[in-house]
Amino acid sequence: QHEINFTYDDALSTADNVGTFRTVVRAIAAQHDLHATFMPKPIPRINGSGMHTHLSLFTEDGENAFHDEDDEFNLSEEAHAFTAGVLEHAPAITAIANPTVNSYKRLVPGYEAPVYVAWSDRNRSALIRKPAARTPAASRVELRSPDPSCNPYLALAVMIHAGLEGIENDLECPDPVRENIYEFDEQKREEYGIDTLPSNLGEAVAALESDEVIYDALGDHVAPKFVEAKQQEFQDYLVDVSQWELDRYLETF
Repeated sequence: QHEINFTYDDALSTADNVGTFRTVVRAIAAQHDLHATFMPKPIPRINGSGMHTHLSLFTEDGENAFHDEDDEFNLSEEAHAFTAGVLEHAPAITAIANPTVNSYKRLVPGYEAPVYVAWSDRNRSALIRKPAARTPAASRVELRSPDPSCNPYLALAVMIHAGLEGIENDLECPDPVRENIYEFDEQKREEYGIDTLPSNLGEAVAALESDEVIYDALGDHVAPKFVEAKQQEFQDYLVDVSQWELDRYLETF
């Protein structure tokens, strides 16, 4: 398992880089009689593979609109509103950023993958993290839920659309959660107003269908086709019998 970092760029170039990288890695692996997988959770009970995405917004004159030296977190009002927009639409974004049945084997508590809809500047149990920034240009937010099985063009499109919706509607960002949410019980999560991401692909697609902002961001052609394909994928999964079930039940009953 390897971590690869890309230098930041505009959204379209970044999506191109992700697609190119996956193709090249697979091709080189095949030359060595290997298969490089971008499956989110190929091995049970260890951390899966994510595609953590860092987001920032620059003005036409090259200034980072997310930076504010006077803010406690060095984040501007626009950055807070952008974060609020992503949090607001996180369930629907999940269908795009985590588009396979296997994606939800990664999104479970305790394996360094976020499932709680919150943000933090201090720990990695929240969905969005505010990384340390040494310069104003580096002020950004990190969405930690996406995985490398996603279509990067669609994933970046809905993330950006949700954030910009937050800015346009001047959404209020909740306070950061500086404690480890993995250690919270259900009552404490309710006390903090922390929701959870969809627990499976079916729930995520249902969230996408009910979220006009994210659904519309995909366009009239892509949105219904995506929903149709993913509903079928989830139904196929529900009626399949896995090896785990055979191993656990076949000789027990």
